[in-house]
Amino acid sequence: MLQSGIQENSGGVARYYLAAEARNLPVSTEITGYAASTFAFLYERTADARYLEAAVRAQQFLTRQAWDESLRIFPFETSPGSPAYFFDCGIIVRGLLAVWRITRDQEPLDIAYACGRSMGRDFFSDSAIHPVISLPDREPLPYEKRWSREPGCFLLKSALAWHQLAEITADSRFSEWWERALEFAVSNDPQFLPGVDERIRVMDRLHAYSYYLEALLATGRASLLAAGIPRAAGYLREIAPQFGRSDVYAQVLRVRLLADSLSLVPLDDAAAAEEARSLSDYQYQSDDPRLDGGYCFGSRDGELLPFANPVSTGFCLQAMEWWHDRAAGQFDAALDQLI
Repeated sequence: MLQSGIQENSGGVARYYLAAEARNLPVSTEITGYAASTFAFLYERTADARYLEAAVRAQQFLTRQAWDESLRIFPFETSPGSPAYFFDCGIIVRGLLAVWRITRDQEPLDIAYACGRSMGRDFFSDSAIHPVISLPDREPLPYEKRWSREPGCFLLKSALAWHQLAEITADSRFSEWWERALEFAVSNDPQFLPGVDERIRVMDRLHAYSYYLEALLATGRASLLAAGIPRAAGYLREIAPQFGRSDVYAQVLRVRLLADSLSLVPLDDAAAAEEARSLSDYQYQSDDPRLDGGYCFGSRDGELLPFANPVSTGFCLQAMEWWHDRAAGQFDAALDQLI
């Protein structure tokens, strides 16, 4: 995360590093939000000032370059005419709150609060959360048959921003919006998986469903987690030989560990150990500092794909840190640390 160049001079973080072409994809506001949370997590574990500096640089890119003050929202990208995604906005807010947690600087909290309010204003309908709106008119874009462009339970991960803001600010609107998002998500749960016939695309939807499981940890709904975790793990094991994603392994493992820690669902030790072993197969060991230590996005038919992914790296390093903590009898994670 520090040596690879995935965080550019602006403080923004690139979506992927394309290993075969030796170049980064453009900076992404959403990915920078994830990176801010990752750097904050690493700083909390190590007290290494380099992680603090990287977290603040990511935060300042978001609050001073990506934030649209006139619209009070984060566009999908910084280019003119870009729409806004509910999911991305929530991830960015959570990244800003992660930096606020370690710095107590007012700027990230103020922008997180403003964006959280805009999310409640702009994305709700009577029966769902619109995933994408046009800017500047804030009109919902037509839904498409892919998980990121239609309403679904996965949006609850970003609604966690409201849950956190409610706890930090005591603003009751955030609690109301969180409860409404939870109701929508739970109603969508039964039909989200498999959702498509093509097995490869089910793995992508499994990544999204795992976001929902992560957010359920904040609800205390043990029965939903007890049903959802083995359901997700079953699809993962069925499809991974053909198409595996490192982030899904990490997501399922993190949910297992936190659900056990919160006394919601007892840990399946054998399944968790298998997921941790599988995660290690996706980590690069390379003389190239742009790759070394990072995690590959995924694999096809057992062969790693040429994409070093900062989000996969954040999810995987957190899952493995927590797995080792539990083995040492030292697991003590807080839900707001979840990247």
